[in-house]
Amino acid sequence: MIDSKAPVLGIESSCDETGVALLRLDPSAPGRGLLAHALYSQVSLHAEYGGVVPELASRDHVRKLLPLVRQTLADAGVGVRELGAVAYTAGPGLVGALLVGAAAARALAWALEVPAIEVHHMEGHLLAPLLEEPALGTKPLAPPFVALLVSGGHSLLVGVERVGSYVILGDTLDDAAGEAFDKTAKLMGLPYPGGPALAKIAESGSPDAFRFSRPMTDRPGLDMSFSGLKTQVLLAWRGSDQSAQTRADIARGFEEAIVETLAIKCRRALAQTGYQRLVVSGGVGANQRLRAQLAEAGQREGFSTYFPRLQFCTDNGAMIALAGSIRLAAGQHTGPEIRVRPRWNLEALPEVA
Repeated sequence: MIDSKAPVLGIESSCDETGVALLRLDPSAPGRGLLAHALYSQVSLHAEYGGVVPELASRDHVRKLLPLVRQTLADAGVGVRELGAVAYTAGPGLVGALLVGAAAARALAWALEVPAIEVHHMEGHLLAPLLEEPALGTKPLAPPFVALLVSGGHSLLVGVERVGSYVILGDTLDDAAGEAFDKTAKLMGLPYPGGPALAKIAESGSPDAFRFSRPMTDRPGLDMSFSGLKTQVLLAWRGSDQSAQTRADIARGFEEAIVETLAIKCRRALAQTGYQRLVVSGGVGANQRLRAQLAEAGQREGFSTYFPRLQFCTDNGAMIALAGSIRLAAGQHTGPEIRVRPRWNLEALPEVA
């Protein structure tokens, strides 16, 4: 028998973070039931290679996952036999890394005779703001809304009519925003991971020293492209004195170009759908300049903005536990087979009644 009131264990292992969380769903406030969570980042493991090495990522998930499960259960004061279900990221992501989480989740669910729930990684990000209390004067988050999901692997604008009912409004035609951040930082000699390092030095850069284009904002549509912007930065860097101040100035110009482009696309998506709520999530959703610009635009133009706390912008187990709990409450779980989807269409997910 399924106990929808029992805590759900969430496991995230799609790339280079091992995340585990325990959540007991409160139907009146879905995100308030987070009991404990733990996260291990592989940044130091991949730093010497300048990017994620899939085989090393998979092996590190194997080493770290079960200790994190034990830690999370202990932190919550919950015994393993009290679990009501196990949710895990089934895709999209690196196939080896996904298989580690899927195998562990399926094995645990089978041993406990509880449901296992496949979770779409991007649905986890999309629902992550539900883990937060709404800002003062802001209504609690509920569909319909537009979601901007921006990370190292994705730049998506999604129309959310209901949980599980998603329409892709815009996508990147080449590099994702986070990927463009990382590659731009690398070409200027910044350490891995480059995105946060670039944003940090941009704080001391002049906003007037370099102005780069705002790609695909001079035409209608919600798709994005950041490859050409990256090339502009490369040419500016090679033609400069490459001093520390110039690096900061270029970083500032690049960051402002990305942020303004994303803000323009968000406002267009809200106008196109007629929705009044905007969710921003994913690793790039932690960028302070992006948050500030969208929050200011919302106050000026009358739409509400919703962000997860910084630790839940990047990959984490809490968002997987939350998405899994919502689907479990709707009676959705899957069979015993271990199955992952390195590519998975968000629009193909079943709707939550």
